[in-house]
Amino acid sequence: MSRISQRIERHWYQPVWWLTALLAPLEGLFALLSTLRRLAYRHGVWRSHQLPVPVVVIGNINVGGVGKTPLTLSLLAELQACGVRVGVISRGYGGNHRQAMLVTADSSASVVGDEPLLLAASGVPVVVGRDRVAAGMHLLRLYPETQLILTDDGLQHYRLARTLELVVLDGRRGLGNGHLLPGGPLREPASRLASVDAVVVNGHGADLPLPADLPRFDMQLQCGMLQSLAQPERYCSPDDFAGQPVIALAGIGHPERFFQTLQQQGLTLQQCLHFPDHHVFSAADLPDGDSPVIVTSKDAVKLRGVIHDAAQRARLWVLPVAAQLTPDLAGWLLSRLKIRHGR
Repeated sequence: MSRISQRIERHWYQPVWWLTALLAPLEGLFALLSTLRRLAYRHGVWRSHQLPVPVVVIGNINVGGVGKTPLTLSLLAELQACGVRVGVISRGYGGNHRQAMLVTADSSASVVGDEPLLLAASGVPVVVGRDRVAAGMHLLRLYPETQLILTDDGLQHYRLARTLELVVLDGRRGLGNGHLLPGGPLREPASRLASVDAVVVNGHGADLPLPADLPRFDMQLQCGMLQSLAQPERYCSPDDFAGQPVIALAGIGHPERFFQTLQQQGLTLQQCLHFPDHHVFSAADLPDGDSPVIVTSKDAVKLRGVIHDAAQRARLWVLPVAAQLTPDLAGWLLSRLKIRHGR
C-alpha cells in the first residue's frame, strides 16, 4: 500500500479537515454515480433478477474486513444443523475465473478466490461468478433441492434481487468519519441502514448510529487451537509458544484485529507482516528464519498451494476463529423466510 493510500485510510478513522476538503469533489462524484445506479434499479431502468429460492445477502456498507466470512460459516453450520439445504454464491474476489463455476476441494484460490474455498470446506455447494445471477442459476441447476442461497458480499450488486439483507459492521471502527469513498470508508451512506433487514455488529467499541427499530445481532469471534499447516491433525495451544517470538502474517482487509487477537492470546509478536486483501501469495512472501509464522484461515488456503518446502511449511500455523452470535440469527432468518426445518 502506498503512503498516500495509507494516509487516506488513516484519515477515514482519524479525520483531518484539509483531507476532507481535498477529497470532497471525488466523494461527491462517487455519491452521484452510486445514487444514480441505485435509482436506476429502483425505478426499473435496470432490471433486478429474482431467483426461484430465497436469497440472503451478507454484505457491508464500508470497505475493509468486518467478519463476513466467519459469520457466513457460522450461519451455514447452524442452517445445516437445522436440516436446511443451503448453498452459497460469491463474487470470488482474488480469483481469475470468467464464468460461473462450482468450488471443489481441488479448486485453486488463484481461480476461485480464497473466501469461497473456506466456505466450500463447510460441505455446502459454493458457486463463484462475476455475475451473481448466473452463479445462482448455476448452483440451482447443479443442486435443484437447494432451499436457500446465501450470497457472500454483494450488498451493492443490485442486479440480483434479494429476500433479506444482513449488514455486518465492525464494532470497533464503526462507520469511520461517516464519509463516502474516497473521503471515508463508506460504499453507501449510513442512511442505507434504514432499508436493510438486520445488522450484525462484530465486537464492541464504537457508538453506532443504528435505526432504533433495526434488528441487531452481536457477534464475537472465538479463537480455536492453533493448527499446523504441514500436519493438519496436529494442534497446539498458544501457551505452547510462550516465550517464543512468532511472526504474524495476514493478507486480509483489517489485519490489526488479527494482530491484536494474537497478542491477547499471550503470543510475543516478533514481526507483523501485512499484505493487501486477497493478496496472491508466493513462497518469497514467507520471511527468512525458523520462527513460527501464524496466519489466518483465509490466508492458509492460499499459502497451502505455494509453500512446498517441508521446512518452511512446518513453520506455518493457522489460527481459526468461530463466530458466536446473540441472539439466534439462524432461527430469526428461518422464521422470517418461513422455512421449516427438522431440528
